[in-house]
Amino acid sequence: MPTVGIKRDLLFKALGRTYTDEEFDELCFEFGLELDEITSEKEIVSREQGDTKASDASDVILYKIDVPANRYDLLCLEGLVRGLQVFKNKLEAPRYRRISPVNGDPQKLIITKETAAVRPFAVAAVLRNITFTQERYDSFIELQEKLHQNICRKRSLVAIGTHDLDTISGPFTYTAKPPGDISFKPLNQTKEYTATELMSLYKTDSHLRHYLHIIEDKPVYPIIYDSNGIVLSMPPIINGDHSKITLQTKNVFIECTATDLTKAKIVLDMMVTMFSEYCSQPFTKEKLSGEFINRKVGINESTEKIAQLLTRMCLLSRATGVGDEIEVEIPPTRSDVIHACDIMEDAAIAYGFNNITRTTPRAYTVANQFPLNKLTELLRQDLAAAGFTEALNFALCSEEDIADKLGKKISETRAAHISNPKTAEFQVARTTLLPGLLKTIAANRKMPLPLKLFEVSDVVLKDETKDVGARNSRRFCAVYYNKSPGFEVIHGLLDRTMQLLEVKSARGEGYHIQAADDSTFFPGRCAEIIVRGKTVGRLGVLHPDVINRFELTMPCSAMEIDIEPFL
Repeated sequence: MPTVGIKRDLLFKALGRTYTDEEFDELCFEFGLELDEITSEKEIVSREQGDTKASDASDVILYKIDVPANRYDLLCLEGLVRGLQVFKNKLEAPRYRRISPVNGDPQKLIITKETAAVRPFAVAAVLRNITFTQERYDSFIELQEKLHQNICRKRSLVAIGTHDLDTISGPFTYTAKPPGDISFKPLNQTKEYTATELMSLYKTDSHLRHYLHIIEDKPVYPIIYDSNGIVLSMPPIINGDHSKITLQTKNVFIECTATDLTKAKIVLDMMVTMFSEYCSQPFTKEKLSGEFINRKVGINESTEKIAQLLTRMCLLSRATGVGDEIEVEIPPTRSDVIHACDIMEDAAIAYGFNNITRTTPRAYTVANQFPLNKLTELLRQDLAAAGFTEALNFALCSEEDIADKLGKKISETRAAHISNPKTAEFQVARTTLLPGLLKTIAANRKMPLPLKLFEVSDVVLKDETKDVGARNSRRFCAVYYNKSPGFEVIHGLLDRTMQLLEVKSARGEGYHIQAADDSTFFPGRCAEIIVRGKTVGRLGVLHPDVINRFELTMPCSAMEIDIEPFL
């Protein structure tokens, strides 16, 4: 969940009253938020960088509030205050409308075909007759950054540019050019740079260097010009210095370039609606039944009462008079409302979860531990009591770990592959627990011998009979690493495990082992474990080549079995 830092005194001033910390925490809970922390800038800096760095930091109290990831309209002071005021019936739910400029035609943003090679979409809007203070300006910039880090996915999906409209003239052109053909003075710089020079300049910038990879390998870079050829921005990296906004800015031109048009529209709606209240004209449908909300939430309220509850959540609603039908207006701030269930959830929040009468569920069930997990927990306890130490390894590994290092071909492993792995260490889902234990031993070679490890976890195997094409399989694996192979130790652990599972040592209805060939094990030192006529695993002395490939120097015995047949 995103966390929003709000200055307490500014928040209380905007809300029109002062709360105790406990009262505001309760208000947040009622509204579906969480007051995560009460702190200050000085306290944060002191905690992260030490008391010396914190000496000049502010003592102003900050409320850190956790906001649902889909409520982008609550990421700034303005949106949070508006939502709380409507919720407390101190403000009517706003209705937003687009207005035409008093003089002249609406501004235009022309998108050329060259942008298709890099960032194909762009949307824009104008906030007119806005009045900035330092606090409003700071909130405006902070909202951009919050959106960039959340829905914009660090500018990879959407990048926001804001400009002083009175310093530029439309129509505006969004195009793409080779980096050598782009030259302008970027924000807060004193001279012009080409796009190529800018990419070099910002490689050492602690903030902007994280976004360079988005376009630096592209043959053309996106660029926005006004009608006089003045550069507004080179998204998603930097704006031009010419059109930067200040406290004196009255008309703001907002542009969003994107690789995802839907998200670009959402981001533009957020930027416009959150700050339209500072304009001279601040504010200018889905239908569902009351029975639907009553049934889903577990309440019994009239249609008019439900409409009031929804209006408290900034969803302007009214009873249509046709049966129990309710008409709900979805404002542009509420991009999270995509289904009637989302409206039902807001009705429940406004009603108050604590106010919903507790009832006995119609379907009476008794909770019970998942049998496979119960068996797993019982095994873990007794395997540890047998002198083995439990390990817990990653479910992903490299192709080499489950194939080459074990003397097998990757095509034989039935492994599920990661389509776009970020690292060579996580290319496939593991098909055996053995490599993880051997790598654990390799990382702990300096520990006193013998090393006796086990793991009870899932592996993933391709299975065409499953709807996802793969299935989990719960395995138990144990290894013994010492100056001698210790096959008898692993064999003894097998006998103890079967004793715990109440399987007798006998052919037919019990278990037994029989010789087998496996490239992972030393020839003549490998056996299949057969239970009730079916092979459930193998044990033996590992092949010297396998030991060397995992950078080990001493003999090792291992066992791995599938425990699901024992349920």
